[in-house]
Parts: sequence; C-alpha cells; structure tokens
Amino acid sequence: MTHEIILSTKKLTKKFKTVTAVQDLNICVQRGDIFGFLGPNGSGKSTTIRMILGLIKPTSGEISIFDKPLKRNRVSLLKRIGALVEKASFYEYLSARKNLHIFASLTRSNPDSKDIDRVLDIVALLSRGDDKVKTYSQGMKQRLGVAQALLGGPELIILDEPTAGLDPEGIKDIRRLIIQLADRGLTVFLSSHLLHEIEQMCTNMAIVNKGELIVQGGVTELLRSENNIYSVKTDRPAEAAAVLRPEKWVESLEISSGTIEVKIQEKQVPQMTRLLVQSGFQIFAVQPRRSLEDYFLSLLGTENA
Repeated sequence: MTHEIILSTKKLTKKFKTVTAVQDLNICVQRGDIFGFLGPNGSGKSTTIRMILGLIKPTSGEISIFDKPLKRNRVSLLKRIGALVEKASFYEYLSARKNLHIFASLTRSNPDSKDIDRVLDIVALLSRGDDKVKTYSQGMKQRLGVAQALLGGPELIILDEPTAGLDPEGIKDIRRLIIQLADRGLTVFLSSHLLHEIEQMCTNMAIVNKGELIVQGGVTELLRSENNIYSVKTDRPAEAAAVLRPEKWVESLEISSGTIEVKIQEKQVPQMTRLLVQSGFQIFAVQPRRSLEDYFLSLLGTENA
C-alpha cells in the first residue's frame, strides 16, 4: 500500500438553514485503504458522502480527489469514482445484464459488454446475469449494486451502508466482496453502522458525531491506543477481585456472571496474571474484550450508547 492521498476534505461544512450537518470536517483516505466512516444516525455521514459525490454543494471547505479540487474538476474526477448510495434500485423485470447495460449507457455512448461480464464475475453473479432481477435475493441485489458501481473500472468505490437490511449470509458476502475489491487494488470508502463488520474489514477509519470529526487513524492502532478491558476467569472471582482492586494500575473492575472484567493497559496483563497466581488463584482464561463497539461508545459517551 502506498501513502498516496486520493481523497481528502479540509474544513468541509454543510449547513441547512439553522442546522449544521457537517462542521469543519478533515478526513484523509489513502490509496488502497478500506476506510470506515462511522457515526450514529444524524452524524453527517450521508451528507458528507453526497458532497464528495457532487450531489450537494458544501457551504464551505474543500474536497480534493486524486490531488485535484472537486469544485473545478467535477466531471473528470467523478469518472474515476464508483458509488452505491443506500439501497440498490433496479428494473425488476429486466435481467441483471440489461440493467447494467442501461446504467452504462447513461455514462458512455457505447456500453461495453465485456465490462459488464467483468463486473458480474467480480460479484459472483455472472452465471445469473441473464436472470430477471426480481428472482434475486436482497443480498444478490446489493451485490449487483456493487457491480454497477464497478462499471468503467473506477479507482475509488464509495459504499453508503452496503449491508443495510441484509441477513447474516448477505452481510458475509458483502464483506468478502469488499476485501476482494481491496485485494484488486481499489480503494473503498465505507459508511456503516455495523461496527463488528468495520472492525473485520477496515484498515483505517474516522468516527464522526454531530457533524464533527472525533478521531481518525488505523483501526488496529486506535483499538490499542487506550486501556483495554480484559475478562478474567478464575476459580474464586470475588476473592481475586479483592486482590486486584487496590492495585494502582487497575482503572476499573467489576464482576459479571462469575467473570472479572478489569480495565488495564496491555502491558499490565503479565503483572496481573502473576499476582493472581502468586496469590493462589487458578487462572482459566484472560481475554481482551476491547472491540470497536467499546471504543466507539467510549468516544461518543453514554448518551449515544
């Protein structure tokens, strides 16, 4: 992966009369990223995506794509971007192939049948390409939406809630597809509420709340940057908790369903384990419980939990 910046915003702001949907947003997406764009409902994610795609104009601020300002290069830059905004929509009584042909004809004078076959193959729908879309499951329709976004060979794919309304199998298929796209060299900008999915897929992320950036960085690094919560299973949890509680390096501690939940830094785990063993306790498991959901809620506070 290179460190080439292919999408950035600088003090991006959007106001709707008295409501500020996005405020001074600065984000940076590198080539090859699977970039997670997270935030609760009403945090400005969809508004930001619509500004990036040129669907609405910013009140102020700048958007740069491939190191060029979107405002002065809109047509040429958007040709290099594919997008799926919310739920995919198709002509149900036409085939997937015909739907893609119609969409392609809107953006170019001579739609390429080889390109249509290529994108159908990428999303594992080539064998169903001549079937009517009405026979597709919701997951297949969403994959067809991704295929539509891939027409023309874009370098950047923007997906707004691509797994919304899908069953677990459909979510798994979209996850595999997104990882596959990144493996092919595409950059993926992904908005989602499914924190577990973001944690499994994304290399970098930004969290926004009430239109403002809260944090941005590598997913792994951010999850390791603060104290973790560890689940400790031992033979006498109440007594073990009494031993741990006075230690200065223990940030917090509680017992839940016979398991000690203790918040400490990663470097203190060996010290904690050694203390319990030396105190005569049997340790059955010590597992980190830090997840993107824990981190997300800790940043936004209990009001959004």
